[in-house]
Amino acid sequence: MSPGVGAGCAFQVSAENRTEKARTIRQLQLQTLATGWRPNRGGLMVAQLLEIPVVVTEQYPQGLGPTVPELGAEGVRKFPKTCFSMLVPEVEQELGSLPHLRSVLLCGIETQACIMSTALDALERGLDVHVVADACSSRSQVDRLAALSRLRQSGAFITTSEGLILQLVRDAAHPCFRQIQKLIKDPAPDSGLLSLFPGQSPGFS
Repeated sequence: MSPGVGAGCAFQVSAENRTEKARTIRQLQLQTLATGWRPNRGGLMVAQLLEIPVVVTEQYPQGLGPTVPELGAEGVRKFPKTCFSMLVPEVEQELGSLPHLRSVLLCGIETQACIMSTALDALERGLDVHVVADACSSRSQVDRLAALSRLRQSGAFITTSEGLILQLVRDAAHPCFRQIQKLIKDPAPDSGLLSLFPGQSPGFS
């Protein structure tokens, strides 16, 4: 598995609703950070430790606001966009500079828009796509679930933040394992996904 990619937020708004929508976006970012991407900025710290390139996009930041600082992405270049897919020309150029790119790891908001569009575009380009379910969110849980189901049907791999981190590390003898273990030792807060599968295994099918 090679370089990772993070997707930004997902919808456009009219001027009169901009403040409220920006507040909603911030709440969604914090919710996603608290569940899948860990309150201790674990996701980005793991990417740094394992030297996995990170790409961050922002959907219409002048109206919806920037990426929340709690994510810990202050030193990462942000690509503003209005297209739902993050594979805009500037990002395509950035990815083109990465040798032997085979896989992308997607997280962010909203699942049914930016994550969906980005994943489908990446799949069309022949990339393996790993969607971190507990690090993706939506205003509507129905939209979130439907998007994850469609993404799985389309060929994306649906995973969790901890599962993906351990897959990337692969071995407890990894020189960075002890540092990473500290980031994931505490269970993440409830992502809200299990409540969508009463009485059945969460297979996203």
